[in-house]
Amino acid sequence: MDRRLTPFNGRVAHVSLTGQVEADRFVEGERHRIACPIADLLTKPKGARDRQLLRGARFQVLDLADGWAYGFAERDGYVGWVAASDLVGIPKEPETHRIASARSYGKTTPGLKRMGQITPLSLGTRLAVIEEIDGWARVAWARGGTPRDLYVPGQHLAPVDHPEADPVAVAERLLNTPYLWGGNSALGIDCSGLVQIALHACGQDCPGDSDMQEALGRALPPGTPPERGDLMFWKGHVAWVADPDTLIHANAYHMAVAYEPIKEAISRIRQQGDGPVTRHARLTA
Repeated sequence: MDRRLTPFNGRVAHVSLTGQVEADRFVEGERHRIACPIADLLTKPKGARDRQLLRGARFQVLDLADGWAYGFAERDGYVGWVAASDLVGIPKEPETHRIASARSYGKTTPGLKRMGQITPLSLGTRLAVIEEIDGWARVAWARGGTPRDLYVPGQHLAPVDHPEADPVAVAERLLNTPYLWGGNSALGIDCSGLVQIALHACGQDCPGDSDMQEALGRALPPGTPPERGDLMFWKGHVAWVADPDTLIHANAYHMAVAYEPIKEAISRIRQQGDGPVTRHARLTA
């Protein structure tokens, strides 16, 4: 069983695994929501980062230990540990909008020139808008059990029920974003994070890691001319096709989200020892 998708920590397991693993307890768990701008999803308490979750993401908690919560992200089923302080219960107000610009912020006061405490927000963050005031959206915000309001520039928001049409256009907004292993935000992102954040913006489900993402779409025969929106995979890497000659991908060579000519990327990746393209996939019919 893949630990990333198997909600079992050696002691507690999700009820869906009854009869498949030996556990002290089988539980349904309790639904929570990520309450901080970005939460690391770790392999174990204080362990390595596997992925990240953005504010508003749902997380099913199965177990608690010393300030850490074990469970899985509802959107893609990715399993791991998050700091319990990064979680709150499901609020009464549903998330109505998402950050559609690459980066935004919330502040404790409305208006362009009024001072206030700043909270950075990444593309893909989901927020509950209560009202709009002169171009600013007042959103419900709570952390550590303390409710307060934040004000977000209205131009940076889009309704959650209005998905994007072009995932590559979403990825292009993150051009020059720093490369971060396991990153899923506009403050730092990796190759599979760039694929996932773009597809989520388009209302499409997407797993968290590149090896899982290889199941997306339909495989194309070698030599098929690339088209915008295709995905190209290598061992441990994935990239969007921006146009027939160019990729856009988050990569450690540039340490950023960058464009790169397809032929040059194929040659460079082979020369650095990571082999040939393993799959060329098209997500549209």
